[in-house]
Amino acid sequence: MIFDLSYMLQITPLLLKGAVVTLQATVLGTLLAAILGLGLAILNRSRFRLVRHVTTAVMMFVRNTPLLIQLFFLFYVLPQYGIALPAFVTGTIALGIHYSTYMAEVYRAGIAAVPRGQWEAAYALNMTRRQMWLRVVLPQAIPPIIPALGNYTVSMLKETPLLATVGILELLGMALFEAARTYRYYEPLTLVGIIFLIFSLISAVLIRMLEKRFATR
Repeated sequence: MIFDLSYMLQITPLLLKGAVVTLQATVLGTLLAAILGLGLAILNRSRFRLVRHVTTAVMMFVRNTPLLIQLFFLFYVLPQYGIALPAFVTGTIALGIHYSTYMAEVYRAGIAAVPRGQWEAAYALNMTRRQMWLRVVLPQAIPPIIPALGNYTVSMLKETPLLATVGILELLGMALFEAARTYRYYEPLTLVGIIFLIFSLISAVLIRMLEKRFATR
């Protein structure tokens, strides 16, 4: 089989449309994972033992079951109970929930690294719990963990091809659609790999820049 560069260039605009969907799912999934992950990390420090145990059990369950199964459950099972969401929304939620459990561990490590004296100083100043978290704990906990959070974002980016299994025409889905139409898989799949590589490299550079920016503060 001969690789046809002109054909690859011809289908590039089509695959770039799918790449936009991939980026949208990654960005929205990351935001959801970051918010849910922080919530899980805080719940895991609850003064109530039951809350801690339930949170840990949920995190362990989600982390130790495949993302694809979770995606299928949300997409195929929930509609049977009257919860029918668009495929893109379902895929984004699945990504966000799955990776929130990993980000929660990263947050936990960052929060644990905040010196005990900072907590005691916040209590001494009669800060509310909200003020303590927003003004003292999180500003010190988050900057050191940015690289780890960024790594999970890149991992999520590379997991987005799973969304094609529920009919979302993201990057891989668009490539498979084109391949099924023309029976040519070589060029579309090669282009998918190249685009993912470019996205991953750009993400790594952006994460490094963000890390340096917080390090200079």
